[in-house]
Amino acid sequence: VHRLVTYIFVYEDLLSLSCGAVVIWYFAGSFERNVGTMKHCFLTLTFAVLSALLYLLLEPLVSRVSEVGDAKGFLPVAFATLGVSTTRSRMKRTLVFGCRVPVVLVPWCVLCIAWFIPHSSLLANLCGLLVGEAYGLGYCFCLDFPEAVGSRLDRVFPFTVLRRIPGLKYIPGSSAERRASESS
Repeated sequence: VHRLVTYIFVYEDLLSLSCGAVVIWYFAGSFERNVGTMKHCFLTLTFAVLSALLYLLLEPLVSRVSEVGDAKGFLPVAFATLGVSTTRSRMKRTLVFGCRVPVVLVPWCVLCIAWFIPHSSLLANLCGLLVGEAYGLGYCFCLDFPEAVGSRLDRVFPFTVLRRIPGLKYIPGSSAERRASESS
């Protein structure tokens, strides 16, 4: 069961680790600013488990048609956060390599690009994207909890420690606290 989460920490070489780090920094950072650090940690674990379960469900079916790579690295979770961000975005169009495309197509364009990242699994990334899209469209509403609960959880153990680490920017769970910290 522990492998449902630990696969996100497995990398084959330095190149796949650096590609994963760039994706984490770019996509997960903006997602964390929108939901807060505590909820981001919760959703990271949840997206990792749900992506792994979907991968385990689809892998026997897809392996009959073509070769399937093992799920490794943080990319499936990054695709889940990208799927949530683009699904809930108010923007209609954005620039991708100089071309204006609908925002909902951005994760699919990035998925095509991620196919060329060494040691990344297309099926695992697709599973992460599908989990993120489902959450973004509201099909996983049971994962959302009230801001009061998030604000209360911000004041318990590991998050109180995270607040005190110098150089680490902790983003509060409630939207009012996030706006107050942004303005200061």
